Amino acid sequence: MLKNLWTIQDWKTAYQNGQIHLKDLIGYVAEIKNDDHAWIEIASNNQIQAQIDVLKDQNIADLPLYGVPFAVKDNIDVAGFHTTAACKEIQYLATQDATVVAKLKKAGAIVVGKTNLDQFATGLVGVRSPYGAVKNSFNPEYISGGSSSGSSVVVANGIVPFSLGTDTAGSGRVPAGHNNIVGLKPTKGWFSTTGLIPACRTIDVISIFALHIDDAWAVASLMQGYDETDEYSRMHPANVPTQFSKRKIAIPAQLEFYGDIESEKAFLVAVERVKKLGYDVESIDFSAFNELAAALYNDAWVTERT
Repeated sequence: MLKNLWTIQDWKTAYQNGQIHLKDLIGYVAEIKNDDHAWIEIASNNQIQAQIDVLKDQNIADLPLYGVPFAVKDNIDVAGFHTTAACKEIQYLATQDATVVAKLKKAGAIVVGKTNLDQFATGLVGVRSPYGAVKNSFNPEYISGGSSSGSSVVVANGIVPFSLGTDTAGSGRVPAGHNNIVGLKPTKGWFSTTGLIPACRTIDVISIFALHIDDAWAVASLMQGYDETDEYSRMHPANVPTQFSKRKIAIPAQLEFYGDIESEKAFLVAVERVKKLGYDVESIDFSAFNELAAALYNDAWVTERT
C-alpha cells in the first residue's frame, strides 16, 4: 500500500510532487486484500490501465480528482465492471457508467473496485450478503453497519479517500457512524440516480463516504446537477440559502436513546456546539416523520422495494 488515510488533497499533492505516478496504482490495487469481505470485485490491471490511459495527456491542475482512487457500491453501474447488488443471480456486465460515476471519472478519479452490501441494499447491518459479512474497521467482531458496508470500510481503512454508497433509510449514514467516517446523504434529486439498481426509487439517493467533510463536499460538488434521464432529478438554485434570515437547526422533541448513555451525551454535546456556532436550535414534533419512516417497512413503500 502507498499510504493509509490519505485525503484527496494528499493524493493530488503526491502526484504533483512526483512522489507517486499513475502507473503506481496498478501495483497499489494489486495489493488490496479482501479478508474483511469489503469487496465484490477489485479492478484488474487492465481495468486500471484503461482508466490511466485516459488521463495520460491530461494536466493535473485541470482535473480536481486527477488519479484519485475511489470505490463504488455494487448496485451502481461502472462500465466494464459487473453489477450484482450482492445477488449473483442477477449480475450483469455494465456497459456504461452511472451518471455520477461518469462525472467523477471526468474529473480524473479512478475506480478501483465494487464494494459489498446488504443484498439489494435492504439492510442496516452489513452481514446480509452472499459475498460475506463485512467486518467493522475497528473490531472484526462488530458489524460494519449497512447497507453500504463495503464502501464505508474501505474508506475507514484508508484504501480510498472516498467512495460511493446509497441511502434509502440510513444505508449511507449508519455504516459511516459505525466506522467513524463522514457519510453524506444528499437531498433527493441533487445527484442523479441513473445507473443505480433501485431499492425504493422515490427516495433512493447515492451517498458519499469520506474521511473528512471537506472531501465529501468536494466530491458532492462534482456529482451534483440536473439529469434529464432521471425522473426524480431536480434543479437546485445556488442562491437558496440567501433566502433564510436566520440559521436554524431543528431537533426532535421525541428523543429515544434506548439506554445508550454515550450516544445521548454525544448528541447533547453536538447540540451545544451548533449553538456556539450561532445557530438557533428548535425542538419540533417529530411524530409525523416517525410515521412516515415506518411506512417504508410496514406500509405503502413496501410494495416499491425490490
